[in-house]
Amino acid sequence: MINTKVSLRYLCMMFESTSDRLTGAARISKGRRTRRCFYVTIGAMMAKAQQRAELLEGRPVADAIKKEVAAEVSRLREQHGVVTRLAAVLVGDDAASAVYVRNKVRACAEVGIESDKIDLSASTTTEELLAVVRRLNADDNVDGILVQLPLPKQIDDSVIIEAIDPAKDVDAFHPTNVGYLAMGRPRFVPCTPAGIIELLDRNQIEIAGANACVVGRSQIVGRPIASLLLQRHATVTICHSKTRDLPAVTREADILIAAIGRPAFIRGNFIKPGATVIDVGVNQVTRVEGAREFFGFDADKRIEAIEKRGYTLVGDVHPAEADLIAGRRTPVPGGVGLLTVAMLMKNSLQAAKWRRGL
Repeated sequence: MINTKVSLRYLCMMFESTSDRLTGAARISKGRRTRRCFYVTIGAMMAKAQQRAELLEGRPVADAIKKEVAAEVSRLREQHGVVTRLAAVLVGDDAASAVYVRNKVRACAEVGIESDKIDLSASTTTEELLAVVRRLNADDNVDGILVQLPLPKQIDDSVIIEAIDPAKDVDAFHPTNVGYLAMGRPRFVPCTPAGIIELLDRNQIEIAGANACVVGRSQIVGRPIASLLLQRHATVTICHSKTRDLPAVTREADILIAAIGRPAFIRGNFIKPGATVIDVGVNQVTRVEGAREFFGFDADKRIEAIEKRGYTLVGDVHPAEADLIAGRRTPVPGGVGLLTVAMLMKNSLQAAKWRRGL
């Protein structure tokens, strides 16, 4: 049922991106601003609402991965006496980082991986953190080491990342592991890109031969996912802040991956009809009007979240507009983030096996 609370402004914006399918265009002026708006019947509105993109939920895939990891962790323990262990280091009191580490520790418990959570103060120096990393490197009972980023500003991230034993680098940020991935011989793969590939594979979304576009070139997501897609025989384009006519480039993509950290930046006119859209971003929305614009007919529950806790989450893709154009898209929350944690569990298991030649 169509939510009558949705504003005329939203309806105009929503149909703007699909103007080729509609008729009866008019212009509405307000002061110096003129925008194109399309008048449609309630029947057309309902038809569009029923043709929304399929949601690629992360939870079923994440649960399947964790179930597989749990079975293998149990087998290693029973047959080889191997207890898989992950050490998670949290420096400072950043609220988001604390949540991420807590979720990772909880996931360890779910799959039978032992975890050690090491909390350090926000005043920790680079040398003090290096001492902790070196101790964990030397501990044969620790299979994986994760240092939660970002670190306080006085700590040099690159020094810490390069100090982690590459064989225990389950985040796959060490230059050695980055190099293996670039050569097409991955040992560990960064968790979010690895999770995206799992999501595509387990939903039978063809990668080979597809035009894939990655918006964002970070070392954590953009570059590694581009490398993985290339290794799977996709034709890959990487876009960034200097890309000219970005919508024209992204509209060529059968698989569009957004990882730029800008709320609802990817609009309907960036998306090829029927494309698969993977939204990596996680951004807070605190304004009710923002929720109405981004979520359209689904805005009510998001507004309730804002009223209850002060914010709701949106990705880098405009969900309401993407729903009218894309064939499939990942939701935020409930999409890629769940896979990131699941792949950390898989990397930790792999570390335990590789270190023992199993």
